[in-house]
This record gives sequence, C-alpha cells and structure tokens, in this order.
Amino acid sequence: MRRLGSVQRKMPCVFVTEVKDEPSAKREHQPFKVLATETVSHKALDADIYSAIPTEKVDGTCCYVTTYKDQPYLWARLDRKPNKQADKRFKNFLHSKENSKEFLWNVEEDFKPVPECWIPAKEIDQLNGNPVPDENGHIPGWVPVEKNNKQYCWHSSVVNYEFEIALVLKHCPDDPGLLEISAVPLSDLLEQTLELIGTNINGNPYGLGNKKHPLHLLVPHGAFQIKNLPTLKHNDLLSWFEGCREGKIEGIVWHCHDGCLIKVHRHHLGLCWPIPDTYMNSKPVIINMNLNKYDYAFDTKCLFSRFSKIDNQKFGRLKDIILDV
Repeated sequence: MRRLGSVQRKMPCVFVTEVKDEPSAKREHQPFKVLATETVSHKALDADIYSAIPTEKVDGTCCYVTTYKDQPYLWARLDRKPNKQADKRFKNFLHSKENSKEFLWNVEEDFKPVPECWIPAKEIDQLNGNPVPDENGHIPGWVPVEKNNKQYCWHSSVVNYEFEIALVLKHCPDDPGLLEISAVPLSDLLEQTLELIGTNINGNPYGLGNKKHPLHLLVPHGAFQIKNLPTLKHNDLLSWFEGCREGKIEGIVWHCHDGCLIKVHRHHLGLCWPIPDTYMNSKPVIINMNLNKYDYAFDTKCLFSRFSKIDNQKFGRLKDIILDV
C-alpha cells in the first residue's frame, strides 16, 4: 500500500459549498452554516477524486512527526494569527466590495509572535521567502512538544523521547477487524501527520478514559480506509452516513494520487457530530505494548507503564479501556 498524504494545510470540501444564514451546529456562536451542494468541486476533479483512497476523518487535534534536536519529535499544530490591528483590516477587507483585489499582508509586522522553534507547515505558498497566509488569514505551522510543557501535556503523554516511541492506535496487522494500541518507533512516523484523540481533546467524541484516568492516543492520518463507500453523489453519501454502521464517523478524507487531500464533514451534509455510537467504538481492540525489550522502569503514572500492565488484553471497544491499574 502506498504511503498516504499528510495534513499540512486546510482541506477543501469535495463538493462546492454554499453559506446559509442559519446558526452553525459545528461552531458555537457562528451565525451561519457552510453546506455542500450537489456539485463536485473543481479541486476534487482536478485531483482525480474518483481514483482516490477514501479514509475516515478522525476527530482530534493535528500533530506532525519530524526531526528536532537531532531526533524524531512530535510537533503540535500552532497557526500563526494576525495581531489585532491586522485582523481588523483583514475583516474589513472581507466585508468590503473590493474582493476582486488581493489583501496585502506584511508577514513581519501583521502577525502575533510565535516561539523561535515554530516552523511553517509544508506545502503552503511562499512569497519573497515568507509564508503566505491562507484564506482565513492564518499561517499554519508547528511547534515541538517538549516533555515538560504544560500547554501540550496531553501531546506529551503519548510520546517517550528517551526510547523514541509513541502510543499509536491503528488496525491490527493480522486482523483488519481488530484495532491495536501499540508503542511505535517515532522514526517509523517521520514526516507523517497524525490525529491526537482522547479525554481532553475536542470534547472526547470517542469516549476515551475519564477525568481521573485520562487516555490519549495518536492515529496516523489515513489509517482507517473505507472499503465500501457509495458513489460520489450528495444523496448517496448522506444515506451512507445516516444508515450504515461504517458511516458513523466524523467525515471522509480522500487521499489523491497527487498528494492532495479532499474532505467532507457530516456538517457539510447537515448531519450532527458528535454522535453516541461511533464506528471506531464498534470494533474490539487489543493492547500490544511489548515494552520488556527496553529493560527500563517506566514512570508508573505514564500511559506506557499503565498499558504495559494490561498488555495482550482484548477489549470489546475503545471506551471500555480504563487505565486505573
């Protein structure tokens, strides 16, 4: 199987979208909805969407693995945003009648400061050596997840830099119907993007862990391929999301052969998310840590240590795992 694309920028919808003056179900206090029409977008057609690989869109926060301090490191998403004055100018421009013109940014002066270790995301446009903000006025980027950084403590809980391993959820190689939680070398994940999911991320739509025993995991983008997707028609996809067990997911991401990523979210089709019984929670899951080879006493409170105590155990679903050992 070919290596799938990484998420380095905002993904366009597979359909042409339209704005409706109704309160958003996705974002609180947003007075409008962005809904899909029945027309497949030009971007999707140009990327040869019909031969793309459809995968489950997982609801978490985006991460990236690349080198830092000469070793593989987990990086958290941090978009560089405009300062107050520039944001006001940009919003006035968007509401003006001069949208035929292009808004001119001064990247050095218009944006809030970011840590020195911040890097812009790959694939974003450059102008005179500076990254170009996207249509929302943001510059997507990354910051390394340091071990003792409280701001990224949930990111930090899924990696161990001493042994360069990460806690990953994916399909079991020997049984596609079984999920597996394992310790994966960070070197195997280099230049990949992943989704951090769990107790304290995005309202925990998959019901992982609890407040007393939080649980977080990394899911590589493209890990959960969709096998029996209907034709790329609005009503067919709507029926699939509503009526099929496999459709109980946040959305679909198509990985195109040119590396382009195209998505559709349940909200684009007027459907709710989160939902009570997700497809991810319909599959059994096995723990496969195998930490004995490291000959090291992990901190008893860390997730690696707690998972090692239930190594080789099988659970009916993800939300059944409570790490109170």
